[in-house]
Amino acid sequence: MTTYKEFHARSIADRDAFWAEQARLIDWHTPPTATLDYSRPPFAKWFVGGTTNLCHNAIDRHLATRGDQAALIYISTETGEEKTYTFSQLYREVNRFAGILKGQGVGRGDRVLIYMPMIPEATFAMLACARIGAIHSVVFGGFASVSLATRIDDAQPKLIVSADAGSRAGKPVPYKHLLDEAIKLAQHPPQKVVMVNRGMAEMPLVAGRDLDYGRLRGEHMNDEVPCEWLESSEPSYILYTSGTTGKPKGVQRDTGGYAVALATSMPQIFCCHPGETFFCTSDIGWVVGHSYIVYGPLLAGCATILYEGTPLRPDAGIWWSIVEKYKPTSMFSSPTAVRVLKKHDPALLKKYDLSSLRLLFLAGEPLDEPTARWISDGLGKPIIDNYWQTETGWPILAIPRGIEALESRFGSPGVPSAGYDVRIFSEVDGSEVGNNQKGVVAIEGPLPPGCMTTVWGDDERFVKTYWNSVPNRMVYSTFDWGIRDDDGYFFILGRTDDVINVAGHRLGTREIEESISSHANIAEVAVVGVADQLKGQVAIAFAVVKDPARIATPELRRAHEGDVMKTVDSQLGAVARPARVHFVTVLPKTRSGKLLRRSLQALAEGRDPGDLTTIEDPTALDQIRAALSF
Repeated sequence: MTTYKEFHARSIADRDAFWAEQARLIDWHTPPTATLDYSRPPFAKWFVGGTTNLCHNAIDRHLATRGDQAALIYISTETGEEKTYTFSQLYREVNRFAGILKGQGVGRGDRVLIYMPMIPEATFAMLACARIGAIHSVVFGGFASVSLATRIDDAQPKLIVSADAGSRAGKPVPYKHLLDEAIKLAQHPPQKVVMVNRGMAEMPLVAGRDLDYGRLRGEHMNDEVPCEWLESSEPSYILYTSGTTGKPKGVQRDTGGYAVALATSMPQIFCCHPGETFFCTSDIGWVVGHSYIVYGPLLAGCATILYEGTPLRPDAGIWWSIVEKYKPTSMFSSPTAVRVLKKHDPALLKKYDLSSLRLLFLAGEPLDEPTARWISDGLGKPIIDNYWQTETGWPILAIPRGIEALESRFGSPGVPSAGYDVRIFSEVDGSEVGNNQKGVVAIEGPLPPGCMTTVWGDDERFVKTYWNSVPNRMVYSTFDWGIRDDDGYFFILGRTDDVINVAGHRLGTREIEESISSHANIAEVAVVGVADQLKGQVAIAFAVVKDPARIATPELRRAHEGDVMKTVDSQLGAVARPARVHFVTVLPKTRSGKLLRRSLQALAEGRDPGDLTTIEDPTALDQIRAALSF
């Protein structure tokens, strides 16, 4: 056994040998001839010359030893369905889907856009693309037509896979009309569309273009489709993420590096091993769903739970009842989801047998100490933070308990994962700052395996966006503020583009949110910077209270607002005090639980809140407007 420090130091100092060892965790059709080609920084090519296949590593290689073991556990509290697919059964379904794609002329390097709810067929489609060497691009189900059209035009898919509808809180969310409109708007429409009919909404098929999945599956029941062996650096998928210019960036992922990174992270970070079960509550439309619902657990020989539903239906104990029934050893969710649960009966945390669960991982946004303590005390389980991005594909910072049982520290997502040379730089001159000094969190090149290789179709944007923003340095910027303590733990203080400049004082929204969250009657809070004529910007807070009776009248609201401001005064000083604290019962979030901060800021400044097609509860915006006019 080695210590974390020895392990991480070797991953930086002896990079080639370290990653060559990790590469043994996956199957190679042709072994790599070189571990890394970094002859054209910042573009890194990992496991040069090696050929492999993500689908083979996720399914085929497990058939001989665990073919009858559960691989994909599908649970929908929207429809009441539950179904478990073994590795052998998953192999059959993926081959059928691969046969469908091949039958429609899809091949190596072709793009397939997947616009699907959380149903097994979405996973079959992703793995089938990987099997035949096609590049999938998953777009969150129900995304707006205009936004979907921009992704169609950028990726130019040969085929789209979709469904008649998703479901949210028991109500169908029709997809077909959105898809048809997006294809009409697109300049590069697909040749074919494969539709999965769930019988939930109208699904009129366009003659000559649209195909019924059920019929096609029947035609390809016995297909055996060989894996396409891809050179390690060939793209596996494109996943779009928001850009500052408004045009989404297509994060391009490779094949071999991604497989090795995920195979490394499952035991080292997420402590999940072959034959165990992993429960990730994300959505396949986001990077967490790609890495830790679909590919990561299956690569590791684990069963993975695909959950369609909310954390509150039929009640706030649903996730824990799933843990009791299917016995996952590790679970991955978000701080926002926990804050939602925080508003409900804590007895539900104790109602079920959670003895199988060893660890609960939370990521996606900063984890505040009150939320972490509440869920840790309620479940009696360790809570492990981690920090990463769509661009990196797996954690930058974590607590690698599979290497050494390091302590968790509230407020810190941990220490750098293997291969990540994480530094903190001055935004003024690019100099590296010392411990306990605030700066921009950045990564020295090369990025480790599994990270984005470029922006799809735009190498120049990749370099300009990510590698040229820290003065006098060519380093990958995370666009987050942070500090590192004397023991090497990092603390993330919020986005550099979410910094509030109040009368010359630069304040991270995260710092103010953490302070307000510590107030005994605050369940959840979002802080945004709003333009102010006198001070440049002021902080505005929107908070959900635990006890609404304390803000039942205008007088009580004002008194409570003052009380919250005093909390900030006492912890951060008067300079960090928000100009207003508005009380609401719900904050506007996407259906995956991400706060719509830019929309909050726009409303507070009297501007258009922008694209809100992924909002979970439209009435949340009405509450924000009402609060602002109060």
